[in-house]
Amino acid sequence: MELAQDVGGKMAGGAAGARPRHVAIIMDGNGRWATERGWPRLVGHRRGAERVKQIARACPDLGVDWLTIYAFSTENWKRSTEEVLGLMKIFRRYIQHEAQGMAAEGVRLRFIGGRDRLDRKLQDLMASIEARTAGNTRLNLTVAINYGGRDELLRASNRLAARIAQGDVTEATQADLEACLDTAGHPDPDLVIRTSGETRTSNFLPWQAAYAEYEFTPTLWPDFTPEHLSRILDRFGLRDRRFGGA
Repeated sequence: MELAQDVGGKMAGGAAGARPRHVAIIMDGNGRWATERGWPRLVGHRRGAERVKQIARACPDLGVDWLTIYAFSTENWKRSTEEVLGLMKIFRRYIQHEAQGMAAEGVRLRFIGGRDRLDRKLQDLMASIEARTAGNTRLNLTVAINYGGRDELLRASNRLAARIAQGDVTEATQADLEACLDTAGHPDPDLVIRTSGETRTSNFLPWQAAYAEYEFTPTLWPDFTPEHLSRILDRFGLRDRRFGGA
């Protein structure tokens, strides 16, 4: 297999037929799925949370070691108070109910995004399940909550500036900035999938996904099955990833 590597040494090789090690998903279409059926939008979000469990369980058998999902963006606070509060309740319930199962199934759960705006109970639950699953290795599941790529880069830049001011860093490198990102220690995504037919990247992992392959599918997230994922992974294997090489 021909290997390609970026400056930080985090980019995987990509010969034809390879499966992505790290898949990131913009889970779009929950509200639309519910509206099309005449149901409240929160019904779609609850169904979407169930879909996360199915996809996460399927990933190890499909050769995916890392799964990162976009659950709530920094822009999603603009939605109605009812929807935002409902989403936060879904997040709390999901963590509470799934902690034991994830620990038993070998899933390591982590969160990225600014936590200060989240309520204290949710922050405590997030920290608790991160600690509880820290030793698991079957699947690395990262959930982006109150996440925005520009916000992450700004926070990382401030952390790096503080390190420079303290004398810990003299001439900053890409590796120094990556060490200040929310995803420090994570491999970059090989493949980013967006459901629902939209073709925007929506401020999701702009630094990390600089060399990722993208797949946009019309399937709404609550309808996105492990079979859909498997077919997309098969198509990924047909791509020739040269990373700027000939």
